[in-house]
Amino acid sequence: MPERLSAREALALVTDDFTRLPGPAAGESGPNGPLAWTGYDASRARATARTGEEESVVVGRGTVGSTPAVLIAFEFGFLGGSLGERTGDRLEAAHTYARTHRLPVLSLVATGGSRMQEGMLALTQLQRVARQSALTRAAGLAQLAVLRDPTTGGGWATLGAGADVVLALPGAQVGFAGSRVRPPDADPAAYTAEAQVAAGTVDAVVPPGELRAAVALWLGLLTAPSAEPAPVPRALGAAGLPATGWDAVRRARDPERPRARAYLDAYFTRRAELGGDRGGGRDPDGMLCGFGSHDGRTIAYAAQTGTATRPAGYRSATRLIRLADALSVPVLTLVDTPGAANDAEAERQGVGAAIADLFTAVATARTPLTTLVIGEGGSGGALALAAPDNTWATPDSYFSVIAPELAAAILKRPADQVRATADQLRVRPQDLVALGVVRGIAGERTVSPPPHG
Repeated sequence: MPERLSAREALALVTDDFTRLPGPAAGESGPNGPLAWTGYDASRARATARTGEEESVVVGRGTVGSTPAVLIAFEFGFLGGSLGERTGDRLEAAHTYARTHRLPVLSLVATGGSRMQEGMLALTQLQRVARQSALTRAAGLAQLAVLRDPTTGGGWATLGAGADVVLALPGAQVGFAGSRVRPPDADPAAYTAEAQVAAGTVDAVVPPGELRAAVALWLGLLTAPSAEPAPVPRALGAAGLPATGWDAVRRARDPERPRARAYLDAYFTRRAELGGDRGGGRDPDGMLCGFGSHDGRTIAYAAQTGTATRPAGYRSATRLIRLADALSVPVLTLVDTPGAANDAEAERQGVGAAIADLFTAVATARTPLTTLVIGEGGSGGALALAAPDNTWATPDSYFSVIAPELAAAILKRPADQVRATADQLRVRPQDLVALGVVRGIAGERTVSPPPHG
């Protein structure tokens, strides 16, 4: 079992200048709380004597790296970090302060869920917390959660899983069901931070000694809005244009051609990756998503890696674009896929719905999007990631309604007609410019991206 840190110890991991905010006035609830639960007042008094805290959360303001933030730290030693009415008062006050002062919210979560001694009034605090989180998100302010041991119940399902970015300490118990309410035969490994990373609901597990730097990076990246589009990356591969459509296809499929990670490394001085789709899946081999710093500006990115993109990859890109849109951060997308995964498992995982949702996210984004096709642009599985009015192409890329081989098969043409079909489809970068599908070729003399808005 990992070490269970107190609220103050958790705060010390990320900041040196925490200042506690004044607590809201306590409501009148009578002896032993709203249910007159025998011994409740005595339990709270013992919890205060043991922890030095007056409630299960400590709320204040501090600087992480160079970013001021509102900090919420749960004290698990105070009745298991459970949520009651007074906890809700403090959480609401924290979010209200964050919105008033335009600050991000960092929650260091360690909770066993809702407080039994307050019954349904404790459970309804989850609705209250969810509303405050929604108001903070609507205000364009970032929310980051760090999951400590344990993070279960409603605290996980609101402050934890409801945050924009979710980090966790190694070995932390994380799950909606707490240890005392799970089925007796439940696999304990499923209720861990590491399992939640694999399921795409936690972005990364971060050791305590690295937490301050990780949180500082994320807060710095998520609090730098910009109205200008992301600049088009420079082309890293071959410079000359392909002579034929089949030449374009062959160059895009060259295993030595620069891929997404090479472009991201060249474009960003630092970056942080989102880890999943928040729907139970990840596609780390097919889609890279996150935020990075380019020439001092924060740019969000979603980059295909050259493989067939899986449903979780499309959902991760949708999550990325919607988060960037909420925070007013411009987005760069890199298109490189032979197409969407088309196996039976992809269909069972809802590949069509995932692509549809990504098309919608791109179409409705208010933040500017920039797209560079860096390799294969295979059908709708590639187009879903492309900015409608600001897509560019590298000299060693192509974009096609479908792969030439499949187009020939659909048209009932023999295999020796594949090359001619590629020419007829007009897939070369220069053809795409002439057709108005892309705005220009990276590395050529091109106009600047259009102003946004």
